Amino acid sequence: MRSRFAKVLVWASHAWKAQAHPKRVAEWLLIEWPADASEPTDYWLGYLDSEAVGLHRLARIARSRWRIEQDYRELKEELGLDHFEGRHWLGWHHHVTMVSMAFAFLRTEQARAKKLLV
Repeated sequence: MRSRFAKVLVWASHAWKAQAHPKRVAEWLLIEWPADASEPTDYWLGYLDSEAVGLHRLARIARSRWRIEQDYRELKEELGLDHFEGRHWLGWHHHVTMVSMAFAFLRTEQARAKKLLV
């Protein structure tokens, strides 16, 4: 996945309609503008220290959501996270725990298999 990113220091006006006057803090606005797009496609606001976190790291953090969504879809489709039909919290908790353990086991096995191939 490749794209173009820019970061700009901004002071967002949070809660301006509510006439609240919170303390204004500088935030970083991360903008994604793919080369084949006519305008920017995504925006993120963050309270990160610019000296410690560069543009490349900010882009990786912003796009890490993709990996989380992939894992969640795998949990639902392949491991049955969304198949629970009980009525009690304890049963739901047990179901989610077992699915999470199965997911962790599969990830561990994938990592071990990849390590053996290298």
